[in-house]
Amino acid sequence: MSHDLSLAQSNAFELARSLMVPVTLFQVDGAYGVMPSDELDDADVILVHEYDPLELVPAH
Repeated sequence: MSHDLSLAQSNAFELARSLMVPVTLFQVDGAYGVMPSDELDDADVILVHEYDPLELVPAH
């Protein structure tokens, strides 16, 4: 978890490209987290963005 949105965005983009699966950047309790989208299920979090590994544009 990170309190820095820019850092979380960079990590999400790199994780998506490394794992070659969509990952979701989410917020919970004022912190940001990243996890593979298919593992998020119905968690009580605020979805910020989903990163597709095939996107060619960096997170920021």
